[in-house]
Amino acid sequence: MRRFLFVITLTLAFCLPSGTWGQIKEGQSLNLEQSIRLALKNHPSIKAASSQYDINQSRVGQAKAAYYPDVNFASSYNRLSTATQSGGQLIGQGPYDSYRSTFTLTQNIYDFGKTASQVRIQRLNTDSARSDLEDISDQVVLNVQQAYYTALQAERNRVVAQDTVKQFEEHLAQAKGFYEVGTRAFFDVTKAEVDLSNARLNLIRGENSVRLARVTLNNAMGTPNAQNYTLEDNLSYKPYLLTLEEAIQRAYKERPDLRSIIAKREAAEQSISLARTSYFPFVTGNANYGWTGSNFSEQENGWGIGAALNFPLFTGFLTKYQVEEAKANLRLFQASEDLLRQNILLSVQQAALNIKEAEERISTAALTVRQAEENLAIANGRYQAGVGNPIEVTDALVNFNNSRTTHNQALYDYKVAQATMDRAIGVKYQ
Repeated sequence: MRRFLFVITLTLAFCLPSGTWGQIKEGQSLNLEQSIRLALKNHPSIKAASSQYDINQSRVGQAKAAYYPDVNFASSYNRLSTATQSGGQLIGQGPYDSYRSTFTLTQNIYDFGKTASQVRIQRLNTDSARSDLEDISDQVVLNVQQAYYTALQAERNRVVAQDTVKQFEEHLAQAKGFYEVGTRAFFDVTKAEVDLSNARLNLIRGENSVRLARVTLNNAMGTPNAQNYTLEDNLSYKPYLLTLEEAIQRAYKERPDLRSIIAKREAAEQSISLARTSYFPFVTGNANYGWTGSNFSEQENGWGIGAALNFPLFTGFLTKYQVEEAKANLRLFQASEDLLRQNILLSVQQAALNIKEAEERISTAALTVRQAEENLAIANGRYQAGVGNPIEVTDALVNFNNSRTTHNQALYDYKVAQATMDRAIGVKYQ
């Protein structure tokens, strides 16, 4: 049921007018859900996978065509010249017209399950293509989530850089004031100017990081030429309640790439049966009706009906090698399935460890921010009272703003770890 709803969601996304999800308006506020919907509608890889699914659906119909009769009509016209002889002497000659028309019907009667195997194989390939579409869509969703969180982190870090510039501007103003009244040396002023210049350089890098993050997000959404927009900040802590055992079980059940390779393995099993049918005969029936004559309006007609038994006596060991190839393909898919199961287990375990590690860092980083803020207040107070020095203030400012950046990094890592876990266990975007 969930896979059905997922396919319906994709279908609706493709059918919606372009103005609904296909464009971003100037100044629009964009949240994560809207970003994902844009990607599901616009991303080329999803469109390609959807087309591949349609191709496989068409192949099911092609395989079923063998159940139905073939009906053909052929018509011909010839202009012939004849000579009549009698007693060795030519007594007459002249051209005449020849018309022929025929309806022919051919029906497969029995082929030892060859057609049925072909239909089952194409249906399994269609199931595999559907799972591949889901898998690609899941990866696109993960890419959007990572790019979205990266953009939020870059914007938060830019705010930190802007605050740092303001703080060093205030510190420079203080140093100049103390120097002018003779309570501080000129070293304080030059030190503050150097710190301010470094802060401005960091702000330039922060601005560029925001632009790069937006370019990456636009690409992930499949909207490389998107207009300017704002992002809703959801870079916050929310507990992830799924246990490792539940995650592993769910991954083995829900992962679309695993379902895809299982369908391919089952198709390979059917291919062995299909190859073996070439050892057996097949029976076809045929019927025809036609008319012929030298005058189009006056022609003789006739009909025929019959059946044919076709038995392959020797094909140069072709069938033998086709069966061997099908068995080898089956072993290949069995090994690939085992490998994928191992990789799924690894990815779930890694995501669980990353979630736990990032979760622990968030609380520690938040505490560090509070401590660094208190230390900065003390350093500023000491400097204003004339008992501190500019190096203390600089160190306190750097530590405070670094702690804020570290906290942003921990929140980003936690969000990405959650998104990666969702991808690892095959969670579908609703």
